[in-house]
Amino acid sequence: DDFPVHNLCYYHSSTSAQELRLCIENQEEVEESLVDEFGMTAFHVLFSTADPRGELLEILLRKFPYYVLGWKDANGKLPMDYLIS
Repeated sequence: DDFPVHNLCYYHSSTSAQELRLCIENQEEVEESLVDEFGMTAFHVLFSTADPRGELLEILLRKFPYYVLGWKDANGKLPMDYLIS
């Protein structure tokens, strides 16, 4: 799969913190892999799920550059927009 971190965030209820951490560490640090075909980052995906897990968010915040939180998806939404909608 082209976006394994996105998939782990989507299926957050069955994803362990260690699993997400290892997936991110094993992924090449290429910006193109941070955004899927809908312009969504892993933050968008995690925040769009029901009841996103804080421990997974902490891992994303430690592993990805802060400016990714300012990226809009194809719908013009920031990751935080999904948390408050």
